[in-house]
Amino acid sequence: MNSEYEDSSALSPVESGDEEEAEEVSEAETEQLGSSSDSDEDESEEKIDETAAAGDENGGKIDEAAWTSKNGKISWFPTNVETFRYIPAATGLTPGPTRYATLRIVDPISSFALFLTDEIVKHIVSMTNLHGNRKIPGWRDIDAEEFRAYVGLLVLSGVYRSKHESTKSLWSEKWGRSIFRATMSEKRFQNISRALRFDDKLSRPPRRLDKMAPFRKVWNMWTHRLEMLFSPDRDLCVDEQLVAFRGRCSFRQYMPKKPAKYGIKIWAACDVKTSYAWRLQVYTGKAAPDRVEVNQGMRVVLDMTEGLQGHVVTCDNFFTSCALADELLKRKMALVGTIRQNKPELPPHLLQAKKREIFSSIFAFTNTHTLVSYIPRRGKNVLLLSTKHRRPDVSKEGKRKPVIIEDYNKCKGGVDNLDKVVGTYSCRRRTNYWPLALFHNVLDVSLYNAYVLWTSIESSWQKQKGCRRRLFIEEVGEMLVNPHIAKRERLPRSSAAAAVVTDMTAAAAWTAPITQCKSRRQCELCKEKRRRVVNTCCKCEKYTCKDHSVSICNDCAA
Repeated sequence: MNSEYEDSSALSPVESGDEEEAEEVSEAETEQLGSSSDSDEDESEEKIDETAAAGDENGGKIDEAAWTSKNGKISWFPTNVETFRYIPAATGLTPGPTRYATLRIVDPISSFALFLTDEIVKHIVSMTNLHGNRKIPGWRDIDAEEFRAYVGLLVLSGVYRSKHESTKSLWSEKWGRSIFRATMSEKRFQNISRALRFDDKLSRPPRRLDKMAPFRKVWNMWTHRLEMLFSPDRDLCVDEQLVAFRGRCSFRQYMPKKPAKYGIKIWAACDVKTSYAWRLQVYTGKAAPDRVEVNQGMRVVLDMTEGLQGHVVTCDNFFTSCALADELLKRKMALVGTIRQNKPELPPHLLQAKKREIFSSIFAFTNTHTLVSYIPRRGKNVLLLSTKHRRPDVSKEGKRKPVIIEDYNKCKGGVDNLDKVVGTYSCRRRTNYWPLALFHNVLDVSLYNAYVLWTSIESSWQKQKGCRRRLFIEEVGEMLVNPHIAKRERLPRSSAAAAVVTDMTAAAAWTAPITQCKSRRQCELCKEKRRRVVNTCCKCEKYTCKDHSVSICNDCAA
């Protein structure tokens, strides 16, 4: 593993809504950017100070050497007189769920079903039965309904914070939960876990052609849905996600700064406002073993933002460079990010930190780029590059942070917040099979994305509750297992589990007055808001929203 991968994880995860102090950002970056000794830095700063002093003696003229980039290709200026004004381009997208998603979501389970589609379920069931018949004696074929019940048990184990709990404990009559025993036996659950496969091993292409071959088809089908169902807002965050895994995998990564340390690295582009995972890409290592990938950070950001325009991309110093900023400008996008001190496009004047005042800022400008050097505490220097900000604006409060840093702190946590919320109710189980570890991550991200879609469409759903997401996941898990429970032929031995099966069978036998889900249409009485609803009037059968309908009890209706 080369040092490039280890550097990419130097910034630790942050929680959603927290604005970290600039000192924390600078400390993490200073630790990973120390490319020269302290003595070298002192010597270079003394030379810069001498040059600046010589410039002052020459009548206050600007020393061009101090404001020219280290590679001599970029001339920076201390003022923004020649800097163009930033005018954001139109994104051409309406932020939030797409029309395709809005027309198909009527309840939490329908939102989740848009990610775990019938096509994906059919493929996994087919490959699982193929492997089960080959390897497991007495294998009984699984169908789509039983597979969804299996997924539902994984989801419920995440709700109950049981991802590291053994299956024996989950199915225990004394300590376990009755819904697990009511859905299927422990042995059946373990057999499905052993047989779960996502491709046919005998027809798989060689690993040298595609390291992701065992999971490629399911991954492509799933990631295609992410972009189809949601349009990101103007602010987008690009970062890395680490799926914990310590088994055998040719592209497993080691990241000492991450909590899991070992796992599968995924490049992620998330909407900053909601942390919706909009585009994901698994990193499978070098394209050629004997060749190091050049400008990997630039390549990743361009891949993650392909097809977008008018957005502002926020990323850390692993990705940020002037070349990336130029390329994003050509695509009508802006860049905000921290930048490493060893970049050749930086002017020497911004690198000095030893004799500067605390909370001071120095700006450098070109026609389209803005650099800022901020000193959060003595000896620490934070550098940021932006093509969105074109003025030397500084906050007047407290530590006098530049506006660039404030905007960066607001937007940098999109992917880190996704890691946090996904890990809260994760359905991961211990496994040595890396495609299964990725599948668990697919379920976790799908549950969160489905929650974002559902609450965007039905913003009033369980709004008074403080655990909305937990209620959402629990409802999805129960809806996945209920159909299979209702069709069980034998009652479980446990009395509690048998009672669950009996209740489900009775509920399935009862026919509701409305057996078919209605499509969502616009309220026929709204003239301005035009809300999309599923409720209809009992007399005229017009689609009506809550503002244009009344509730009547059965006695009054009679």
